Amino acid sequence: MLGRMPEFRNLIGGELVPSPRTMDTVNPATGEAWATIPAGGAAEAEAAVEAAGRAFPAWSALPALARAHYLRKVSELFVRHAEELARLETRDNGRILRDTLKRDLPGMAHLWQLAAGQCLDAVKGDTVLLGSDTLGLTRREPYGVAVCIIPWNSPISTFSAKAAYALAAGNTVIVKPAEQASASVLRLGELLAEVFPPGVLNIVSGLGEEVGDALVRHRGVAKISLTGSTATGQAITRASAEALKPMTFELGGKSPNIVFPDADLDAATQGVTVNSVYTGNAGQVCVAGSRILIHRSIWEEMLGRIERACAGLVLGDPLDLGTTMGPIVSAGQYERVTSYLELAEKEGARLVFGARTGADVVPALPGGYWVAPTLYATEDNSLRVCQEEIFGPVAVAIPFSTEEEAVAIANDSPYGLAAGVWTRDLGRAHRLVRDLRSGTVWVNTFRQMPPGLPFGGVKDSGYGHDSVLEYTREKAAIIQI
Repeated sequence: MLGRMPEFRNLIGGELVPSPRTMDTVNPATGEAWATIPAGGAAEAEAAVEAAGRAFPAWSALPALARAHYLRKVSELFVRHAEELARLETRDNGRILRDTLKRDLPGMAHLWQLAAGQCLDAVKGDTVLLGSDTLGLTRREPYGVAVCIIPWNSPISTFSAKAAYALAAGNTVIVKPAEQASASVLRLGELLAEVFPPGVLNIVSGLGEEVGDALVRHRGVAKISLTGSTATGQAITRASAEALKPMTFELGGKSPNIVFPDADLDAATQGVTVNSVYTGNAGQVCVAGSRILIHRSIWEEMLGRIERACAGLVLGDPLDLGTTMGPIVSAGQYERVTSYLELAEKEGARLVFGARTGADVVPALPGGYWVAPTLYATEDNSLRVCQEEIFGPVAVAIPFSTEEEAVAIANDSPYGLAAGVWTRDLGRAHRLVRDLRSGTVWVNTFRQMPPGLPFGGVKDSGYGHDSVLEYTREKAAIIQI
């Protein structure tokens, strides 16, 4: 029927299953509903766990090279359907098309190929000679049913980073996408239903407190991997306490981005703006370097450089390849981000630029959730806008005088996901890599996350990282010859 909204369905046991309840998904650039997605609950969670459990024995028993064949087929699928998936994701969460199409989808095709190549790693073990007649062996085994809970800011990328490695290791998988942006993952499920045997990969959409809670509590689930907020990680830990299971958490961040006076200031300006906070995803990035630490000797120069760089950003329709920054993902997140603009003023932070919202930012799209690039300055790292994750295009600049002071300010945070350092001093670079308490430290670059390296946090930013070995457990065998 003309004008009817697209309807997406869950993937459970190899079938595309309609849900008795649905909810609208909203285009954040316009504020208008454009599709319906399942509002799954405990019944769908139960069906998915049962399907994944039934599929596990046969899938885990496959030779590693056979599993690799399936994963390579997924990589080929990403190549064939790149533009469709990229446009769906951009429409659903506002991440600009030039990112989803030019970077995310090609990167995910490569990641599935990489995971296919690592299938053998999941079955490798060690041999230890314990004595002349005693042999020790280790073997790696998949956990069983793995639940992968993914966020709304990069659904397909996070889906791939979790599901590809979990499947390569021999687990069966249930993916729970964020209710704010499920459409691209559900469409991907339609395509993947033709790739995997029934039940090997399942996708269940719904509210976190309903279907997500039912999944993490289920005793048939053997492993949980979450990318999301620290609060969500804490809630999952409490919910799953009665059925202990290993968890991998990549959580929130308030990353420091530290600029020393000997740095290449052109590169540093790009690194603390376009490549960090003021991204195509409107700063809705867990690693965003939203605390910009600047040496006092270049303080005013860098503030000016950052403002000029942000003045060159183009906010508008994220499906337009000329757009360089998109909207906030939802009405709820928009209210959260704008509340921090009010808080910064109350706390006494000085507005350097920005703090414009709504139709004032993009008059052509007055219903969208728009927040202009915003920068505050303060000497007080204890302010809430310095300590709490805002998850929007809002950063705080903080001056420092010495390397030791920069490290102290950077580490004075409940988070420890990532950090950036801009300097030409090789010794200083190595000292800060050692001294900064974070899972990743970038030096003279930012937001490079190659799949061959671990990506995870410390403190309230979580623990573990998605990899083939993270989705296996090690078993020991002692054999008397």
